[in-house]
Amino acid sequence: MHPILSTGAIYAAAAFCEIAGCFTFWAWLKLSKSIVWLAPGTVLLIAFASLLTLVPSEAAGRAYAAYGGVYILASLVWLWLIEGQIPDRWDVTGSLLALAGAAVILFAPRAA
Repeated sequence: MHPILSTGAIYAAAAFCEIAGCFTFWAWLKLSKSIVWLAPGTVLLIAFASLLTLVPSEAAGRAYAAYGGVYILASLVWLWLIEGQIPDRWDVTGSLLALAGAAVILFAPRAA
């Protein structure tokens, strides 16, 4: 698999795990769901952190910074598909700008 595609897949999986994991805490605290919701949430958050270690980057901070753009887009997808609220044009524009920034951070040629 091409490195950019595999990096995108890792970030997509990490975003799902982070957002779903955090949502379990939201559901417990804000939606009065059972504390049992925290068990899968904790597992998902551990998976999220583990997935980020698979990103091909020489620096953790750079991998995390680039992930931020993916997280923004994934959060808006969650907003739409799970929470039933359609992102507006400003949401979409902002997420595209964030993704462009993430791509520059992660894939720019670096001096050795």
